[in-house]
Amino acid sequence: MLLLTFEGIDGSGKSTQAHRLNEHLQERGHKTLLVREPGGTELSEQVRSVLLEPALNVHPMAELLLFSAARTQLVTERIRPALEAGRIVICDRFYDSTTAYQGAGRNVADPEWLQSFHRRVTDGLVPDRTYLVELDPETARARRTEGNDAAGDRMEAEDEAFYHRVAAAYDTLADEHSARIHRLDGHRSIEALHAEIRGDVEALLDAPPGTPHAATGSSDP
Repeated sequence: MLLLTFEGIDGSGKSTQAHRLNEHLQERGHKTLLVREPGGTELSEQVRSVLLEPALNVHPMAELLLFSAARTQLVTERIRPALEAGRIVICDRFYDSTTAYQGAGRNVADPEWLQSFHRRVTDGLVPDRTYLVELDPETARARRTEGNDAAGDRMEAEDEAFYHRVAAAYDTLADEHSARIHRLDGHRSIEALHAEIRGDVEALLDAPPGTPHAATGSSDP
């Protein structure tokens, strides 16, 4: 039915918004599936534990391939079947994260190569809408430090220079895919962000049957 993805640097609040939207849609009687990346399947969750383990030294290309392998499993095993059953799928991260974190943050591959690679990984699946919660890396780090997971995982342990590259990559993606990616000011309150997201999703749901979503444009993924 709809594939809605949430993006942003660690500490931006994207996961909170994904969960809030899921709760709202269920309260309205919609059938939903909420998943996270990496994760969502038995294989993908095991890959997640490897990728986020602080003690492991993972080569950047191996990191990219592991994230993508987990995504393929998630799309095949859970996301596509849910969409075909008419459910709304909410995904906490999708391939834009790989472009930002591994493509720019790790400088593993250029955007053009990644664009083609993402199509293979997801078998052409493109989100109907992506909500990008934008927050400066310094504020995001402060939020992570104040949280319960202050020790952080392997990705969260990266320095601010890394996160500045990631944030810049997200900014470029939002410019290039403005019809799909909905920018959100992460400095605003949780309630204000939720209201904005809720209104946009309701507009998508109220669109006449057969109305093409912005994500079907040739510029994606």
